[in-house]
Amino acid sequence: MLETVAIWGITAKSVSSVMLIWAVYSQYIPRHVRSQMEIYFYKLLGWLSFYVHIKFTEHTEEGLKRSENYNAIRNYLSTNTAARAQRLKANESKNSKSLVLSMDDHEEVEDVFNGVKVKWYSNVKVTETQSNYGRNNSYERRFFTLTFHRRHRGMIIDTYITHVLREGKAIGVRNRERKLYTNNSSSEWYPWMSGKWSNVPFHHPATFETLAMDPEKKERIKKDLVKFSKGKDYYKKVGKAWKRGYLLFGPPGTGKSTMISAIANFLDYDVYDLELTTVKDNSELKKLLLETQGKSIVVIEDIDCSLDLTGQRKTKKEEDEEEDKEKKKEKKKEDEKKSKVTLSGLLNSIDGLWSACSDEKIIIFTTNFVDKLDPALIRRGRMDNHIEMSYCRFEAFKVLAKNYLEIESHELYGEIERLLEETDMSPADVAETLMPKSDEEDADVCIKRLVKTVEEEKEKAKKLAEEEEKSKAEKEEKRKKKKEEEADNKKTEEDEKKVKGSKVNGDLSEKNGTN
Repeated sequence: MLETVAIWGITAKSVSSVMLIWAVYSQYIPRHVRSQMEIYFYKLLGWLSFYVHIKFTEHTEEGLKRSENYNAIRNYLSTNTAARAQRLKANESKNSKSLVLSMDDHEEVEDVFNGVKVKWYSNVKVTETQSNYGRNNSYERRFFTLTFHRRHRGMIIDTYITHVLREGKAIGVRNRERKLYTNNSSSEWYPWMSGKWSNVPFHHPATFETLAMDPEKKERIKKDLVKFSKGKDYYKKVGKAWKRGYLLFGPPGTGKSTMISAIANFLDYDVYDLELTTVKDNSELKKLLLETQGKSIVVIEDIDCSLDLTGQRKTKKEEDEEEDKEKKKEKKKEDEKKSKVTLSGLLNSIDGLWSACSDEKIIIFTTNFVDKLDPALIRRGRMDNHIEMSYCRFEAFKVLAKNYLEIESHELYGEIERLLEETDMSPADVAETLMPKSDEEDADVCIKRLVKTVEEEKEKAKKLAEEEEKSKAEKEEKRKKKKEEEADNKKTEEDEKKVKGSKVNGDLSEKNGTN
């Protein structure tokens, strides 16, 4: 008992002495001197230690991109070693019915590979910084440290690490939950944290089977997607970044957003919904796109409404003239403008050097007015496949009837085919009309309602066309009348000039005769 008390007394004194020395060292030794001393201290430890340490950080040193290796190691450790850890993190799985356990911060586990034991440490370092506004911000920098005996250096570096990364990536693919991302405002970005994008699970049910479109057109799109998804070696051979652009254009309600969901479900890709109006400048746009992963779709919906990207680019002379003419007005607008993303910046981000920073990516633009877009934005090579989302015709109607009413034929199908060929009606309007509004409504009621609705739309379109024709004729009549009035006024002015000229000549003649 006395020996135990004595041991505890010695330990307490030792700890107190170490704490005192550390306090004196931290307070009275200058920072630059401490840095040099720590360098030599770690060198000394390296000479005396028989162990090698390899650090894997969560982000690159520049903080621009998340490390795929870090994610792969985390997946590997969660599956292969988490059962031996003392402290664990519990995360929901993608079905939210079970938990996925992973190592907690500052935890240590052992792993055995080919009879060799290694240790993994999960670390987090908190860094305090002061902003320009005087507020203190703290950032967490996570990393894994692999420790092993130096006599196994060759095997660990050449074989074990490759094994861990390969297994971790495979586990990530198996457990991957597809997500829908939206970009955050730059004021919400934080270094070393995933603050550029927010996400929710992507569970949209749309598929190509339920998409209201001509079957042959759908098959062509599916074949194109399959060819792209298997084209890694081909794109490398031809010297192109492994990406593909799709332009979806057509009137509202024709299924552009549904098409995006169908593509995502068909390829099992994530979706990044990029809102350009919240992006401050071209530099931020590049950083956002760097944070997107492979096997993803980057979507810019209604590109014709996103900033000032739709007009034709002006020549230098025209720009100078406009700048001189509206200098004050533009300066005021510039101060109020939230986003300075330019057409050139967008083009460089999606198709320049930065576009090759991640593989297997599809970029989709949607628009209701394709004629408004700059040709450089939608040329082949940027938007490789132009897909027109048209009004609902008979083949698309049959898909909707099968989806909503579970029927493949009806006595009114012939009448519907004739009406849909003569009337422009969006798939969204047809689908809403076909949808039963109560339990009492059956397929027959819904089909008859569609026939009536299409007939009404046809009559409306006919009246609108007649009104437009009438308005056009009235405008033409006014134009002709105005032209005639202008001609009459011009003739009157010429006659007045002739009369005035004759009078002047007469006066001159009379004056000359008198003289």
